[in-house]
Amino acid sequence: MVPKTYIPSFKNIQQKWYVVDAQDLVLGRMACQIAKILLGKNKSMYTPFLDTGDFVIVVNADKVRVTGKKLSNKIYRHHTGYPSGFREETLEHLMKRKPEEVIRKAVWGMIPHHKLGNRIISKLKVYTGDSHPHAAQNPIPLDLRSE
Repeated sequence: MVPKTYIPSFKNIQQKWYVVDAQDLVLGRMACQIAKILLGKNKSMYTPFLDTGDFVIVVNADKVRVTGKKLSNKIYRHHTGYPSGFREETLEHLMKRKPEEVIRKAVWGMIPHHKLGNRIISKLKVYTGDSHPHAAQNPIPLDLRSE
């Protein structure tokens, strides 16, 4: 007899909400653990082609930490699509201008870049302050320092 592969149905997928305090956490290590939760790799029913992950709320994004000389050496590049539209920005400047975008870009680099990845990254909510508007979802505090 051939063993059958288990594929979870949508009614079996339970999505929880987690809140992470990013204060004094290292950016890359935190982003890796957040990506794992968003993808659902922390669950036994993980399936690569289904959205089995949970929602993650990150607070205190402006107090995240980086190691080494990344503040001055790490450069984010993009092109606007217009002639001579190549733009560069250091991590230090992006942290001052939009600190929540730093965490979003770090997590986006660790999830698949296709339609499912777009749906997964939309479950990441990042805020600079201590508060967030998702209290109604009863998020579970997640301590990434111990993992």
